Amino acid sequence: MRTLSTRAPESADGTTGPRAPARRRRQVREKQWPAYVFLSPWMIGAGVLTLLPMAVSLYLSFTDYNLFDAPNWVGPRNYVELLFEDPRYWRSVGTTLLYVLVAVPLKLALALGAAMLLKNLNRGRAFYRSAFYAPSLLGASMSIALVWRALFNDGGTVPNLLDAVGIDTGGWVGNPHLAVFAVVLLTVWQFGAPMVIFLAGLQQISPELYEAAGIDGAGPWRRFVSITVPMLSPVVFFNLVLEIIQSFQVFTPAYAISGGKGGPADSTMFYTLYLYERGFTASHMGYAAAMAWLLLIAIGVITLILFRTSRSWVFYAGEEAR
Repeated sequence: MRTLSTRAPESADGTTGPRAPARRRRQVREKQWPAYVFLSPWMIGAGVLTLLPMAVSLYLSFTDYNLFDAPNWVGPRNYVELLFEDPRYWRSVGTTLLYVLVAVPLKLALALGAAMLLKNLNRGRAFYRSAFYAPSLLGASMSIALVWRALFNDGGTVPNLLDAVGIDTGGWVGNPHLAVFAVVLLTVWQFGAPMVIFLAGLQQISPELYEAAGIDGAGPWRRFVSITVPMLSPVVFFNLVLEIIQSFQVFTPAYAISGGKGGPADSTMFYTLYLYERGFTASHMGYAAAMAWLLLIAIGVITLILFRTSRSWVFYAGEEAR
């Protein structure tokens, strides 16, 4: 008769006995510790410079804090005042939403158009790519924003050029209906970063797809709609998410063009500019912290919606049709 073996199972490294799993786990940890050593600067930085300040700001959002005295706990009063008692807060929300809805599509459309032109350019592509990308590096600076303010101010270059062709707008900076669009144009001018990403995506589309569509009689517009847009949809989605997040946080152009006041008539009172005014000008830091957390929640919700809806229009190569 066959007898069952009572010998303890042997592990992969030759160890036996009930302590073998614990010994294997210890060996795995010994192999992993160099990775934790190299990751430790980032982990410490994330904890000290990001997570800890976020926790402190969350606490301050429930307090009355003026930067000089100890925080005074007031509970949800800051949030109630923001949502139900502060009309300037909602004006800043409306101004920011208008800016996002206008600036982001224009910027992405211009970036995609420039990328398609560069894709078909045989000579000088590197030069034009660098030239178009340069505003993305310079546009966020205060000096460029001040130059932009001078261009659109009363008597500036842009109003004078428009007046020369019979369009009398006056200075955009002092016009409540046009001031926000001066900030929009400054943002659109910085289309270089998404353009480079679009260009990389366009270069990944197989030319055979366009050749097959041309043989079937598809024109340029049909090829763009049926090939370029679907194949480029992951890149469009990536740029869209980044640009929306950045647009909600716009500050420097609004501060420079409005002189830090959000004028005229709060037409350039963007969300972050109002947050800055309440926190550092009026010294209501608890109120500003509550505004910051509401902005974080809003951006998170919008990003979540974009990711959920992307399933219906973003196409990934090799993915089955949904």
